[in-house]
Amino acid sequence: QVQLVESGGGLVQAGGSLRLSCAASGTATSSHVMAWYRQAPGKQRELVARISSGGGTNYANSVKGRFTISRDNGKNSVHLQMNSLKPEDTAVYYCWMLSTAVYWGQGTQVTVSS
Repeated sequence: QVQLVESGGGLVQAGGSLRLSCAASGTATSSHVMAWYRQAPGKQRELVARISSGGGTNYANSVKGRFTISRDNGKNSVHLQMNSLKPEDTAVYYCWMLSTAVYWGQGTQVTVSS
């Protein structure tokens, strides 16, 4: 059974940094597209960053230059380094994986205070 478990969320002041991690079990992440999505209260879930099996990355315009997605195939995990955080980054962040099906983590709350 495939499971994705996020960690690393929390409360941080504007301008601060957080590093989110997503640990996968039941499959090897190295072969799959992985991504981070987020959903703020009252808003639709949106793509934040995506990384292909080959390491190619895509970012939402709102986070380019501030966030970095990476994968650690040895630890079967993917990370999201978030720098220069803004109050508008406040959301629940979800890990996502595409293999033979789409899988979601349970989400981790990120709150950025002004």
